[in-house]
Amino acid sequence: MATTNDLKNGIVLKIDGQLWTVVEFQHVKPGKGGAFVRTKLKNVLSGKVVDKTFNAGLKVETATVDKRDMQYLYKDGTDYVFMDSSTYDQLYVPDVTVGDSASFLLENQQAMVATHEGSPLYVELPPSVVLEITYTEPGLQGDRSTGGTKPATVETGAEIQVPLFLEVGTRIKVDTRDGSYLGRVND
Repeated sequence: MATTNDLKNGIVLKIDGQLWTVVEFQHVKPGKGGAFVRTKLKNVLSGKVVDKTFNAGLKVETATVDKRDMQYLYKDGTDYVFMDSSTYDQLYVPDVTVGDSASFLLENQQAMVATHEGSPLYVELPPSVVLEITYTEPGLQGDRSTGGTKPATVETGAEIQVPLFLEVGTRIKVDTRDGSYLGRVND
């Protein structure tokens, strides 16, 4: 348990049986009436963001969320298997928990897995990953980087938009948050 005076960005609260992360907070002391804390909370599981106001000094329940860097090993049925690099413990994460991150997840890739009381909450990938294009339509003579885009399938099976001049076998950097093309990678 903590009070509203202990709130800070990133702390996880347990409200009505759900986990919420404090995105931002502000202590307000109006000229008339009691002080209060205005917060913006994000649901850990659904990502929904809400505004909530607490009276100053109110007790709130905090939750411990364990965030660890883990290595993705393989997919087993509907579960993704991650391994803690320090203890070699394996954690099975359901595909609904992995969510859209699965589109950019390669075997042996590092990812941050957040757990609460042993159950996985979410998987966070690095901001960008390097992937190889496995299929795209051939570019035409004269296509340049200032031109349009075309769909391309990368080695994980995800389809993203890339510049017209890219070909099959090209390694590219992809933003894992929105799936946008960031540039070519020259090995």
